[in-house]
Amino acid sequence: MCIHQLNLLAASNNLPISNFLGKQHPIEAHHLSSICDIMEKAMVNGDTCIIRCILVVFQVVFKFFFSPQTERNRDIVRRSGLLLWQLLMAPRDQICSEIQKEVCLAISSGLNILYPGEAEINNLLKLVLTEGERNSGLSQLRDVILTNLAEQLQNNRFGSEDDDHYRLNDELLHYILKIVVRESCVLITKCQTVSKDDFQRLLSTVPAASSCLRYLMAVQNHLLSNTILIKPDDSDDSDSSLQGETLKVQELKTSILSLATQILTGCDEVLEMLQQVTTALINSDISDREQRLKGLEQITKATMLGHLLPVLLTSLMHPNLQTLTMADALMPQLVQLVLYTSQTALLLKTQSPVFSELNSSPSCAPEQKGKQLPDERMLEEKEEPGFLTGLKIPAPWAAGKTVETVHPVRDNYKFKETVHIPGARCLYLRFDNRCSSQYDYDKLVIYAGPSTNSRKVAEYGGNTLGYGSRSVLGTGWPKDLVKVEGDTVTFSFEMRSGREHNTPDKAMWGFACTVRAQESSEDVSGGLPFLVDLALGLSVLACSMLRILYNGPEITKDEETCQELLRSKLLQRCQWQVEANGVISPALTPSPSPLPLTIEEDREFTYPSDVLVPPVGHYFDLPRIRLPPGIMIKLREISGRARPQFRPSIK
Repeated sequence: MCIHQLNLLAASNNLPISNFLGKQHPIEAHHLSSICDIMEKAMVNGDTCIIRCILVVFQVVFKFFFSPQTERNRDIVRRSGLLLWQLLMAPRDQICSEIQKEVCLAISSGLNILYPGEAEINNLLKLVLTEGERNSGLSQLRDVILTNLAEQLQNNRFGSEDDDHYRLNDELLHYILKIVVRESCVLITKCQTVSKDDFQRLLSTVPAASSCLRYLMAVQNHLLSNTILIKPDDSDDSDSSLQGETLKVQELKTSILSLATQILTGCDEVLEMLQQVTTALINSDISDREQRLKGLEQITKATMLGHLLPVLLTSLMHPNLQTLTMADALMPQLVQLVLYTSQTALLLKTQSPVFSELNSSPSCAPEQKGKQLPDERMLEEKEEPGFLTGLKIPAPWAAGKTVETVHPVRDNYKFKETVHIPGARCLYLRFDNRCSSQYDYDKLVIYAGPSTNSRKVAEYGGNTLGYGSRSVLGTGWPKDLVKVEGDTVTFSFEMRSGREHNTPDKAMWGFACTVRAQESSEDVSGGLPFLVDLALGLSVLACSMLRILYNGPEITKDEETCQELLRSKLLQRCQWQVEANGVISPALTPSPSPLPLTIEEDREFTYPSDVLVPPVGHYFDLPRIRLPPGIMIKLREISGRARPQFRPSIK
C-alpha cells in the first residue's frame, strides 16, 4: 500500500512532499474516468484488494490532483460520488470494516469536490448526524468528517477565509450537541447497568472523547481563545480598523453566548441523569457498589461535564466575557447547575469514609448529646452537612513551587528568584539529587527573606563527579530537607568559572529545588473531587455574574458628561417616562389649555388639573420646586421680562 503511505505522508503540511504534491498539475478527466472503470469492475468481481487500492487513489486524487472546473469533470465527480456512496451504504455482510473506513476517508478528502456548495455539505452533514445512529457507514463517515473539521479548526485562526467552512451553522451544532448529550447520558447509565467485568473495561477506556465531542471542544476552544487572546492592532489607528476589531469581538461574543447557552443546557440534562444514577447506585444492593461509586467520577470526566464545562467556566471569568448580556442570559442556567452539582457531590460525599467517620456516633454519643445545653442542641439541629464536609480546599501553593536553573548552566550564568507562601511559618526545601556545578565557587546562596540583604541560610556548590574542583562546599548539596524560617526564601546562583572542555553536562547541571510549606509531600492534598471542584467553580462564576447584574449597566460617556445635570435637585424632582421609541420625556404632557399669565412668587405655584394630564400607568404627585426670589430676579434680568403686575378686579 505505497499509495496509502504516500497519502498519510502528504497529510502533514510540514513535510516537503506536501508542497511537491500541491504543485502538480491536475489530473485529466479521462484518467479519473479510467479509475472509476477499474472500481466498477472490482465491485462487480468482489475484488476487495483492488477496491481498497482505488479508494486510496481517490483520496490522493481528490486532495491534490483534481479540480472540477469543466462540465465533463463534474460528470466524472458525480460518477465517483455514486460509486463511493454505493460502497458506503452496502450491507455489513457485503463490505468489510477496512473498506468502509477507506470509503469514509475518500469522501472526507473530496468533501469540497463531491459537494461543492455550502448547502450540499450542510445537507450531507445533517444526514449523517440524524441518521448516523441507524447506519454504521453513516456513523463512521460522521466521525471521520467531524474529526477532520476539528483538526482543521484547531489549526485555524479566527478571521481567516476558511473559518466559516470549518465552523458549522447553529442547526448542525445543535444536532452535534444532542448527540454529545446522549452519549454522555449513556456513558453514565452504564455505571449502573453493565456487569462488573464490563464496568472495569469501561474504566480502562475513559476519558476518550468521541468525534462529536472533539468537534465541540475544538469550536469552543477556537471561540474562547480568540476572544480572550485577541489584541487590537496598535500600528493601525484608522477608524475602519477599530470598527473591524469591534465587529469581530462582537461576533465572537455572540457566538460564545449561543454556544455557552446550549452547552449549559446540555450539562443540565447530563447532571440530572448523573444524580439519578448516583441515587440508584446508593440505594442498590449490588456487590461492587463502592467501586462503581468511585468509578462514577472518572466516568463523569469522560463526558461533556469533564471535557467542555471546566474550560467554559474558567474562560467566562475572563474580563472580556464578564458582560451584562452574558450574565443576564446565563444566570438561570448557572443557578440550576450549582444545585445539581452540589446535590450530587453531597450524595457521593455521604458514601466516602471521611463523611462516615464524621457522622459515626460511638456508644456514648447519645449520653453526651443528652447532657448538651438547649442552645447547643438547637444549634446542632440547624447544622446540615454540606458537600465540603471533611474536605480541605488546597491552596494554590499546596503542591509546592519548583525553582531551577537552566540545565546545564552556561558561562556567566546568573539566577535569582524569590518564593513567598503567605501564612507559612517556615518553608521546607528539597533539592534534586542531580544538583552540581563545575567549581565550588559556582555556588547557590539561600537567604531567609525577600532579597539578598536578608539573613543567609546556607550555600552550596561544586560536584563530586571528578571534574572542576572535584569537591563541594561544606557537606555538599543537601539530600535531606532544608528548613527556612519565615514565609519567604530567596535563591541566588552565579556561574563564575568558564566551562572546561572536558567537563560534561552532568557536572554543570545547576540546581532544582521544590519549596513547600509542609514538611513532607504526604501532607499535601491531592485536590478536590471532580464534582466538588465543579460545584465550587459554578458557584464562583454565578456569584461573579450576580455581581454584574447587581451593578447594572456601565456608566456611559454621556452620563459622565452630564453628571452635573444628573445631580441637579430640580431635575431629580421631575417625573420621567420612556416613550415607545426609547426617548426619555417628562411624565406630564402639557395640554392645549392656556397657562395663567401671572404667577405669584410669594406662593408655590402648581399647574391646574386641566393643564397637565397624567400619563397612562403609575403616577406620583410630586410637589413642584419653588425657586428662590433671587433666582427669579436673575432669570427676569436675563430674559428681559418684567415681573407681572396684578390688577384688582372691578366689580
